[in-house]
Amino acid sequence: MTFEVDTATVDAQADATFRRAAWRFMPLLFICYVVAYLDRVNVGFAKLQMLNDLQFSEAVYGWGAGLFFVGYFIFEIPSNLLLHRVGARRWIARIMVTWGLLSLATAWVTTPMMFYVVRFMLGVAESGFYPGMILYLTYWFPSHRRGRMMAVLTAGNPVSGMIGGPLSGYLMQAFAGVGGYAGWQWLFIIEALPALVLAVIIWGVLDDKVQDARWLSDEQRSVIAREVGADAAKRTHGSIAEAFTSKWVWLLCLILFGIIMGSYALGFWQPTIIKSAGINDPFTVGLLTVIPYTCALISMILVGQHADATRERRWHVSAPALVAAAGFCLCALSEGRIVPSMIGLSLVAAGIISALPMFWALPTSFLGGRGAAAGIALINSTGNLAGFVSPSLIGWLKDQTHSLNSGLYLVAGSLTLSAILVLIFVPARLVNR
Repeated sequence: MTFEVDTATVDAQADATFRRAAWRFMPLLFICYVVAYLDRVNVGFAKLQMLNDLQFSEAVYGWGAGLFFVGYFIFEIPSNLLLHRVGARRWIARIMVTWGLLSLATAWVTTPMMFYVVRFMLGVAESGFYPGMILYLTYWFPSHRRGRMMAVLTAGNPVSGMIGGPLSGYLMQAFAGVGGYAGWQWLFIIEALPALVLAVIIWGVLDDKVQDARWLSDEQRSVIAREVGADAAKRTHGSIAEAFTSKWVWLLCLILFGIIMGSYALGFWQPTIIKSAGINDPFTVGLLTVIPYTCALISMILVGQHADATRERRWHVSAPALVAAAGFCLCALSEGRIVPSMIGLSLVAAGIISALPMFWALPTSFLGGRGAAAGIALINSTGNLAGFVSPSLIGWLKDQTHSLNSGLYLVAGSLTLSAILVLIFVPARLVNR
């Protein structure tokens, strides 16, 4: 007697199991990323007031905004290796406590040096957070299920903009002068508090491994372990040395650098672009930032779904990057007009925020084990050096030319180069799964 396995039933059970896992911790990781991104770039809103209050130049702002990423770069790889060793629950909770306290401390900076030190230390504190979450997803989801999870996680970026823009504008306007503090100071104080609360929740909710998940049955844990194990067996780089010497890893570092150039040009300069179009009220500036981030959220979800359905990765990175490049060019050509500026910013946000989660499907397709911890951190930290280069260079160019246009064209070029590198040098056989 033979028994036929109903593959449709098996697939449905696996889908249900992974869906349960996703609902268990993806909402929490999503909220954490919203708060992380908000605390990272809210200095772009604070800039509208703090530069006048503290007599900082555009170059000082650009350097301070960018120094975050120097600290991030130096400590990210050891941070991610420690997460792999001690577990996500402990390490992500630690990250959130320290970054919350340092974000809070930004409210009391008075000199450029204080601003530089706090931003650098904030980068040190947060190092390992985003690549740590990416690494954590590789423990729970195989490649063909991870694109959608990455899209959900990275949705924290546009949602942070949708919430953070109006919130930051409101706080700066409504709390100005309360208790003797300026509106930009209250912005840092209030927006730092959620990170401290979330650290406690992370400590109580997150499971380090599938085997630790008591909320899953033995059968469900086996389903996840089996799919993740089969996926891990396909990866080619399992050690730290292999990750550091891989030409693919270094190529991806360069590609991410170009995309991040655009990401932080948007994050740190979007309020300035809107203000230069004649919108001076901080709350109105915040409300207008909702438009690009709403477009980005819709685009990112659609691109993520299409990428998982087709299991194609390269065009899902390069095409959005080219859209973002076109958006920066449109912003430069808008000449202070609000409508073309908003269209350009919407193209930028939709392109960049769609490209980033799709990019992370590339290295996680072939990196495994400790190589994944080191490789992901290396790619993210090296790529995120653009977070220092982008605001620093744009701020310097703006001081020299009294215009953002040269910086915007430079960023458009970097995005175009990244798109070309993906299509020409990244083999489809390596990443399309």
